[in-house]
Amino acid sequence: MLEGMPSPWDLHLHRAAGRVVVLVGPTVVAEYGETDLAMRNMTIVTLRRLGFPGGRVAEVFGLTPTYVSRLNTAAKRRGAAALAGHDGPGRPRSRGADQWELARQWREQGGSDLEIGRRLGVAGTTVARRLAARPAAAETGAGPRQGDLQFAQPGPELAPEQPELGLHADPEQEQEPADGAVLAAELGPGGPAGAARDGAGGGPPSPPPGPGGPRLSGGVYWSRYAGAMLLHAFTARTGAGQVLESAADAGRPAGRSWRFGDVALLSVTGMCFALGAATVEQVKHLTASCAGPLAGLAVLPHLRTLRPALAAIADACDPLALQEMAARAMLAADPVTSGVYYIDDHFVPYAGVKPVAKGWNNKRGKAERGRADTHVTAHDGRAVCFVTGEPSGLTATLPKALAELKKAAPPGAAIMVGFDRGGAYAQVFRHCRAQDVHWVTYRRAPLAVPAGLPVITTITAGGRTRQVTWAEEKVQLKDYGEARQLTLFEHGQVALQILTSDFDACPAEILAWLKSRWREENFLKYASENYGIDKICDYIAGIETNTKIIDNPARKKANAAVREAEKALAAAERDLAVLLSDPAITPAAKNTRLIPAANKKITAARRKLDAAAAARDKIPAKLPANVIDPEAQVALLRAGRRSLQMVLRLHAHNAEHWLANHLNAYLQDDDEYRAITRETIIRGLAGVITYTPQAITVELQQPGAPRIARALALLTEEINADPPAMPGDTRPITYRLTAQQPGSNT
Repeated sequence: MLEGMPSPWDLHLHRAAGRVVVLVGPTVVAEYGETDLAMRNMTIVTLRRLGFPGGRVAEVFGLTPTYVSRLNTAAKRRGAAALAGHDGPGRPRSRGADQWELARQWREQGGSDLEIGRRLGVAGTTVARRLAARPAAAETGAGPRQGDLQFAQPGPELAPEQPELGLHADPEQEQEPADGAVLAAELGPGGPAGAARDGAGGGPPSPPPGPGGPRLSGGVYWSRYAGAMLLHAFTARTGAGQVLESAADAGRPAGRSWRFGDVALLSVTGMCFALGAATVEQVKHLTASCAGPLAGLAVLPHLRTLRPALAAIADACDPLALQEMAARAMLAADPVTSGVYYIDDHFVPYAGVKPVAKGWNNKRGKAERGRADTHVTAHDGRAVCFVTGEPSGLTATLPKALAELKKAAPPGAAIMVGFDRGGAYAQVFRHCRAQDVHWVTYRRAPLAVPAGLPVITTITAGGRTRQVTWAEEKVQLKDYGEARQLTLFEHGQVALQILTSDFDACPAEILAWLKSRWREENFLKYASENYGIDKICDYIAGIETNTKIIDNPARKKANAAVREAEKALAAAERDLAVLLSDPAITPAAKNTRLIPAANKKITAARRKLDAAAAARDKIPAKLPANVIDPEAQVALLRAGRRSLQMVLRLHAHNAEHWLANHLNAYLQDDDEYRAITRETIIRGLAGVITYTPQAITVELQQPGAPRIARALALLTEEINADPPAMPGDTRPITYRLTAQQPGSNT
């Protein structure tokens, strides 16, 4: 705003005797009749042109920012006439029952939904949903009946005109929803049935009825993502609801509630990650009316709601504390009996323009700007915790990750950490010993010659027996002390050597534990592909003075001078050797003139080398970057917002992991059970979700493959034995499979 303009927070209005008075501080800006919509619209546009934010104007007038923006745009394009004829937001009238009956006849005659949609002037997915539902109320013209299948937030061609609920509306004259209708809860001004899709205005905001925000209390919803509702079984068993409630409570400003319940918002964001949205931006590609009911919302919040709400929650809460709480609850519900955890780094590239520190990107084989995450994975493949920061190395990040692991692990539980050669240094071993934690890793090259004779042992792994040849001995590690070394032989040759601090465990178990470290690699690979753990969720960074210790250019220059002096001395000594061995030169010439000159040259070269070495030794090898360059700066990416999303991503990964393992108990397909769970069930299984005040029922499609359908039926019976509940809700969720395929082809 221009200097001298009034503060936007001084804008307010009063209503009295059918009149509306708009004021900026004590100054009256406009006065009009409560039913004079044209004057109201002109006042709104005038305030926007004076510089008042659209959000503030919408809040004062009880409208939505979307509708205020539409008024302003209409005035710019068509002038005041557009405002006079713009009497309120609404939608086109719905297609009549006769048109949908005709569409149903076309469907029975073999017409595709896309072709039917072209004939009716609607989207093909709308035709599929409408004809799959077959609501009797729409066919007869009567109101909806109990049990009718309806949809939250249908397309514009199905929604009736809605009157604007502005300042002129009488709340007492609003119609109550009919019995059995889908309750698209209004969560503040412009709720899911309003600004989230069409910009319709709403009444004044009301506080949510509970800490978790308002939820769907009733209704029947068809969802193409209904299979993701099975993830609530893991959520309920690990206490994730309490974690999300803790984040929501920390992120809610005093005296203010979000348009969508914070717990529901976090829950639905995690569901979107499970459905394949790698970033928050990709959430817009999901069908809003199908994703929202997965977390108890009528529709998925719009990006304009989702992004700022997630940012506000992340800025107010402590994501690391949430991670610790979630990991502790998960490990308490399903402990890691082996006590083995794996730690590894994961580089996340940064594509912005800020001066972010560089690290080594293994995927591209070169140094790039970015950050590094250090993930801790349980022996069975579950993600436990992570730390994030500037790229460094496993030797620097492992102690931090170990500290987070000890917070999450049950008190007193034995811990063994496994890592690759990147952490095989004495300082890491000493830190683990100081923390009373066992470690196991590969020996860095060159491998030591085994002192003992190899032993052939028969082991059983995965129901199969095989012979393993190994040798065991105790070795002394420099700067650490005594450690246990296992040498594995293959085809008579040393294949690898393992170092560990555990002297009591069975050698075969130690070999199996370190081989299982590939579960960490698989986690990093598939979590990156399916849950976007390598995405930069927020590009906001703080520019600070770079105090990182770096190589001193002056030292490099001095080293170059020493090398040049060494080369000059070596050349002088070679010249003397050539002189002495040259038979063409007489001894008298050598002794009287040439040899003294060569010795003098060597002495001068040696003197220069000593001077260069002495000058180099006075120059420090490393200095802070700001000492070398007073203007050196570095961009530190804010980790809070990304960390909150990472907690939700890792929770989605662990939920899929849990569901896949329980499904495979009946499926018995070790090669494809994870892909089947993720693609066929979580992301590919449609169904109907029924909300009642007492319970939630999920009726899923029958999978096409009989073996998957059988395994899923057994899994739902297992889950129904102890019905779960979604975060922020206490109603039990019951699952069942439908007896026949629905008629939709979506």
